[in-house]
Amino acid sequence: MAKLSLFDRRRRRVRTALRAHSAGKPRLSVHRSGRHIYAQVIDDAAGTTIAAASSLDKDLKPATGATKDSAAAVGKAVAERARKAGVSSVVFDRGGFLFHGRVKALADAAREGGLEF
Repeated sequence: MAKLSLFDRRRRRVRTALRAHSAGKPRLSVHRSGRHIYAQVIDDAAGTTIAAASSLDKDLKPATGATKDSAAAVGKAVAERARKAGVSSVVFDRGGFLFHGRVKALADAAREGGLEF
């Protein structure tokens, strides 16, 4: 078996901890690239995506790119869409990304939008 990268080891460690504490809640999964940021609320029991938002969305066009402002806009949008779908409490899945910068800005904005972590 090939040796895992630091990112992959961190992602596995985070996902394992989430499974232990999720108690059937959907998870807010975050992915960031060099240019954009993506977030989706996933129901793992059903295997479906409940709500999603990204910096590529047409209604978020003024706040696009790899900035904290665009991450905050994505966080507010995904929180609003999740609330419309009837989800108020989620588990935050940062993947292998560290909790600072754009990931933290997205999480804070989602909390302000009404999601509970």
